[in-house]
Amino acid sequence: MMPQSETMIARTRLPRAAPAWLMAAAIVAATLGAGVPAWARMPPDEVARAFRQEVSPALVLPEDEQTRYGDLAVQSLHAAGLVLLAPQYVLVVDRNVKVQAAMLYWMRPDAPPVYVGAAPVSTGRVGQFDHFETPTGVFTHGLNNPDFRAEGTKNANGIRGYGAKGMRVYDFGWQQARQGWTQNGVSTMRLQMHATDPTLLEPKLGTPQSKGCIRIPATLNQLIDRLGLLDADYELAADLVSTPWVLRRDRTPADGAGRYLIIVETTRDKRPAWSPSPRAVKGKP
Repeated sequence: MMPQSETMIARTRLPRAAPAWLMAAAIVAATLGAGVPAWARMPPDEVARAFRQEVSPALVLPEDEQTRYGDLAVQSLHAAGLVLLAPQYVLVVDRNVKVQAAMLYWMRPDAPPVYVGAAPVSTGRVGQFDHFETPTGVFTHGLNNPDFRAEGTKNANGIRGYGAKGMRVYDFGWQQARQGWTQNGVSTMRLQMHATDPTLLEPKLGTPQSKGCIRIPATLNQLIDRLGLLDADYELAADLVSTPWVLRRDRTPADGAGRYLIIVETTRDKRPAWSPSPRAVKGKP
């Protein structure tokens, strides 16, 4: 495993706890297997195949980097005091300005993480008013901060901030983050992960652009949404109570839905070849 000094896992925080009934049910579900029948769930190899076929733009990580981010995921979960009870998907985001990438992993309690795929993202752009530095740590995707879907409307600048109509907006609640317009100021921001304007902003993925949220490709948003890769709590609620409105009716839940977003910052001397600046790949969205 990589030494802790290789990353800045600062201000690691545990978000608000899920309801007691849901936590208890989650333990039972992790042990017995609740929700969609096992025969109907998509296995990890098929998820990886779907990622390769559907996610664009995508990044191709060399094996050493795949191992590096997998180790960081394990370290981050341990630092947050979290123990995985069952195999599940975890999304790792590197906010380093020279990286700006998200990596999807299939993680098991008793085995090394399995790399699934990667894509460029945009995190907080420091230096402009009302723009936060995206916080690092482990953040839970749960029902305390309900998701919603983009309306697809344009703002005063003609930008669809959440992307096309119907795009899922993943909400991780209020978080403390460094103000990007002051020297040492810290205040509260709403941490979300979502698609962005497909014409004006998606081509800029791979560079810091947001006010602190995580912008991802629309195709990655759709994959995570359709396969329910971070919907462990939502699927549990659907199985035990009622289906949350935000879940797609045509979803195909994968085996081992997860609930954790892990944000790290690696140490880099230069931009890695596997994560080129969007300016270096002109003509490719």
